[in-house]
Amino acid sequence: MRELVRPTGALVVAACAAALLVSAVLDARSPVPEVPDVASTGWSTALTGLLLAVPGALVQARGPRPVRRGRDRTHPVAVVLLVGGLLWAVDGVSASWLLHALIAGEGAGATAAFWSYNRLGAWLLMPLPLVLVLVHDGGLPRGAFWRPAVLLSLASTALLPVVVLGVPSAVVGQPPVPGVDLDPTPVPLPEPVWAVLWGLARALVPVSLLVPFALLVARSRGPAGPARDRSRWMLWSALVAVVTMLTVWALPDGFASAALTVSCGVVAASCAVALVRPDLVDVDRLLGGTLVWALVAGSVVVVDVVLVAAASALLGRGLAEREAALVAVLLVTAVYGPLRERVWAAVRRLVLGDRDDPWHALSSLAQALERSGSAREQLVAVAGSVAHAFRVDAVVVEVERADGGSLVAVHGRHLEPHARRELPVTYRDQPLGRLLLPAGGAGRSRLSRRDERLLGDLVRQAALAARAEALAEDLQASRARILAVREEDRRRVRRDLHDGLGPVLGAAVMAVDTVRNLAPDLPEPAQRMLGRVRDDVQEALGEVRRLVHELRPPALDDLGLVGALRQHAERLGVGGLDVRVDAAGDLDAAALPAAVEVAAYRIAGEAVTNTARHARATRCSVHLERRGGALAVVVDDDGRGIDPAAPAGVGLASLKERARELGGTCAVTCPPGGGTRVEALLPLAAAETSGEPAAAAVPQQVARA
Repeated sequence: MRELVRPTGALVVAACAAALLVSAVLDARSPVPEVPDVASTGWSTALTGLLLAVPGALVQARGPRPVRRGRDRTHPVAVVLLVGGLLWAVDGVSASWLLHALIAGEGAGATAAFWSYNRLGAWLLMPLPLVLVLVHDGGLPRGAFWRPAVLLSLASTALLPVVVLGVPSAVVGQPPVPGVDLDPTPVPLPEPVWAVLWGLARALVPVSLLVPFALLVARSRGPAGPARDRSRWMLWSALVAVVTMLTVWALPDGFASAALTVSCGVVAASCAVALVRPDLVDVDRLLGGTLVWALVAGSVVVVDVVLVAAASALLGRGLAEREAALVAVLLVTAVYGPLRERVWAAVRRLVLGDRDDPWHALSSLAQALERSGSAREQLVAVAGSVAHAFRVDAVVVEVERADGGSLVAVHGRHLEPHARRELPVTYRDQPLGRLLLPAGGAGRSRLSRRDERLLGDLVRQAALAARAEALAEDLQASRARILAVREEDRRRVRRDLHDGLGPVLGAAVMAVDTVRNLAPDLPEPAQRMLGRVRDDVQEALGEVRRLVHELRPPALDDLGLVGALRQHAERLGVGGLDVRVDAAGDLDAAALPAAVEVAAYRIAGEAVTNTARHARATRCSVHLERRGGALAVVVDDDGRGIDPAAPAGVGLASLKERARELGGTCAVTCPPGGGTRVEALLPLAAAETSGEPAAAAVPQQVARA
């Protein structure tokens, strides 16, 4: 569309105002109500043109000016409103002139007025789909679906005005009017063809308007920002227009023109607000309230009609029509209050989320936190709860860790630095982290101070819980690292004792024996001294062997984990118990951490021992395998199982404690087929002795919902 000079808006408004004045004067001079169906008063149509032109001029003067080919242009919506206002004004003057010519018999040009009013008037419908499409960003939608669909829709809407220009009056069913040529622009086509075109064009109009409305709904659900607010302003105006037109059905004849004028005025005014001051009021609250009243009004009408019909049918014989209506009104009054409250709550929750129901928002957050395990899962739950409570399409929650790192949970789309709003999260004036939201507002509307307080309370409590869980996780990780270092040190000390000090002491005993054999004639005191030395060294050697056994099961170093468990199973494989040990892959060659080896050996050994002592089983299997970053230890037997009512013994408690020391899990269950299953998962990474805290290696741990 070409650039319009800036004074154009004011000129169009002046022209529309003049047209309204002319139409009003002509209508006042045509007071006779008996007029042909071809004519009607035109002042309301001219008023509609003025209501379109004023917002159009405002958008032209103060609205955004899109840049095309390096030059700023008038917004297309301003052009549509100004041109549409002129069309409506001309149509109003034409209608008034036609009415005046037919009734008062003054003036010529009735045929020209009829052609302008009746034929060109069909184009008055075009501004509506155009503004619905163009108000979002000033252009046609992009994409393989929406652009062709919108173009086809606009073409379908324009088919009716094109057909009206040439369709014969006989096809339309227009009776002849004296002094008026009803077919001033005949097109030589057979009447059957015109009949098909006329019917098709009329049928396509309501269908074609669905596509711009569907596009408007889709855009109003997009990312937060001015473009989405503009779409929601138009969605609100469309809702008001539909409700206004539907209301006409319940009013006496003659209100249709006024309803159409009000609807067009609301749509045009919404265009101006959407493009000039979209933040004038909270459009989401306005949209929610309008939707509530529309639903309540519609529901009351439906209930009223149903109750009146039921009262008339059931009580009609005993009650007069007025009495039946009174009964229906009383019932509707009783239903109205609860119905309004329910509809209001449902619509508010749909449009605004849980921000108007703090208790529900807090309860939802508490339930989400209860279902979460780790700190990262809790933060994901927080982000999801905020998104649900405030209808936010993007949320980032960041909590600082005690070690200087941070935990981050992302819900929805990525937020660019220039398109996000940061809210600090503090507790007792100490920073806990921050909350990132779209810069255009929280979801479907902007945040009020009340919303910010509720949001701060929700995130603060959740951040405290997540930080406490993170501290617990850090404590567990530290515990696992200490245990890993301890077991590695024990393995090293055992090797030093077994391979170093043990042989030295053994050699010393042999040296004493050699001396006594080589010098049998030593004096008795010397012999006694050598004997005491030998006994002391032998005792020290025994103490070393005891320490070696206590530091770490010797079988682990001698036979490996699988071999040590098989040796233990052979010792218990008596009394008819068949114990089998198998492993997926070569675990012994995988250099398992010492802490994991010891924990797996102790857990499996204790489980097999419990089976041999208490289960009365004939078969027991031990299976070892790597599962991701953990070692799985599974012990199954076919014994009598565990009585659920029996208190847990020390043995079962020790199994779970050994797994928890490494940050793992141990579950004892009784399968439906009988027997007992002990399944432990021992993390391998937690038992590695890197010497650095886990959070230091990954300063920012991100979890995405």
